[in-house]
Amino acid sequence: MQPIQQRKIEADERLITKIYHLPQVSGHEGEIQEAADIIRSGGLLAIPTETVYGLGANALDPDAVARIYEAKGRASDNPLIIHVPDESWLDTYCRDVPPLAYRLAEAFWPGPLTMILPRKAIVPDRTTGGLDTVGVRCPDHPVTLAIIQAAGVPIAAPSANTSGRPSCTSAAEVLEDMDGKIQGIVDGGPSSVGVESTILDLTVSPPQLLRPGGMPLDELEAVCGTITIDRAVTGLLKEGERPRAPGMKYRHYAPQAPVTVVTGRPDKCAAYIQKRLTPTTGVICFHEFLPLFPGLEVHDLGPAQDKTEQARRVFSALRRFDGTGVTEIFAQCPDPAGLGLAIGNRLKKAAGFNVLDLGEDGYTIPTIGLVGGSGAGKSTVLDCFAACGFGVIDCDRVYHDLLDTSAPLRAALRGRFGDEVFDGQRLDRKALGALVFQNSAALRDLNHITFPFITMEVRRQAAEMQRRHLPGVVLDAAALLESPLKADCDRLVAVVAEDDLRLRRIMARDGLTEDYARARLAAQPSQQVYRAACDDILENNGTREQLLAQCQALLERIQLQSIDERTSLTP
Repeated sequence: MQPIQQRKIEADERLITKIYHLPQVSGHEGEIQEAADIIRSGGLLAIPTETVYGLGANALDPDAVARIYEAKGRASDNPLIIHVPDESWLDTYCRDVPPLAYRLAEAFWPGPLTMILPRKAIVPDRTTGGLDTVGVRCPDHPVTLAIIQAAGVPIAAPSANTSGRPSCTSAAEVLEDMDGKIQGIVDGGPSSVGVESTILDLTVSPPQLLRPGGMPLDELEAVCGTITIDRAVTGLLKEGERPRAPGMKYRHYAPQAPVTVVTGRPDKCAAYIQKRLTPTTGVICFHEFLPLFPGLEVHDLGPAQDKTEQARRVFSALRRFDGTGVTEIFAQCPDPAGLGLAIGNRLKKAAGFNVLDLGEDGYTIPTIGLVGGSGAGKSTVLDCFAACGFGVIDCDRVYHDLLDTSAPLRAALRGRFGDEVFDGQRLDRKALGALVFQNSAALRDLNHITFPFITMEVRRQAAEMQRRHLPGVVLDAAALLESPLKADCDRLVAVVAEDDLRLRRIMARDGLTEDYARARLAAQPSQQVYRAACDDILENNGTREQLLAQCQALLERIQLQSIDERTSLTP
């Protein structure tokens, strides 16, 4: 076999990934030189830093940088950070370096701070994602600093994980994602900080925070004065917007199961999550609340007041749910002070900014799950709730919208049901319906695929209604009783009617034959199922006015319960 430093990555070649166990520089000069040779020869090397492990290549070699994007599956417009051993390298790779950059370097380098500066032509477009700026930092890890010095070139190094997955804070986690894709992994021990570097844009005045990280904002402000915060810190960029720094545009840090982040008083957040558990719910919680979730897949974020420990644990917690059978994840989130801004940013990006804010008092608007068969009268009840200011989420409409907008959902359906249920890129809903409604196993598979997508989008819409302080939210979902959203409901309400009456209604409403209408009713749950599962039953065997009267009485009970809950939460 060729010496590892001479080998190049080929598109169709599976590499042998060598592990270098280098806890310190002293006594490991030969291995450090070999690692540096990998960088100089255009290879890929995972390197330890105090933040997370990086996937390194020669930042000045466009072909080597291209291999980073290929190994990670990273979008080509997502810029990379270059790593240097000290501030004396700034003038070589950056132009018009302001005095503030040197003051920040003196105060915080080596350390978890990346500065965005105008680049010189020596830094290729591929490294910067086509931008005229480059992110530069000096990592606080002696082994990696020694490798950079030995290589004699800056190392471009995004986090050493598959793009979109949680970042790696140990060599073992890097191996999970990168084995066979890169030439080497330098095991320098667990990352001491645990979240990526803070990114500060020095090309604008005042400086702007592009990504919160291991360097808290208040410490930077002590040197810089005023710092503005880019809106990408609190939300995703829109389609077509160009990222100015790593991690701004794309969904990041995400496990396979959808994540909901809950913010507010820790005790109230834990209680809220506890009410919404299913056997396949995963939980990330503060150490104090672990006893609330026995028998579930739970990961300890650390004590509620220890943000340093939370930063070390957040990525490992997110990674460990994959392969466990967890279908949804709830995560507690620290307040934004200090490192809490970075920890919360990573959790919220993992959730696609699906965030439920309980506020200071921990009160949430009630969520009502509404079920009932065709012809029972759900539409009348929904109109009544909407007229009283409730937000209404039609889960069937959410599903249809996702079929048009979510490429991952369409890909999952194509993978399970084949091209025959597609007309080009569009799903043929009639063909899919004909397939699954005649095959219970296929219907279970359809629900298994669609429920996580629908759940995440419904929770996003419900969280938006929460922020608007509506009186409540109503979920209209035909399969609510079988879906994870059942656990989100504070109250389940069923609208029921006698079968013969429902039959006449849908025949008149939809123009159906009696045989077809009977077949539709036979495929739906019986009254007994709804009566056994729901908290409230609205009988619709009479007039519309009688149904509206029942609905109004239910709304009054919900309002009184909401008042009682608010009162009980008042200190």
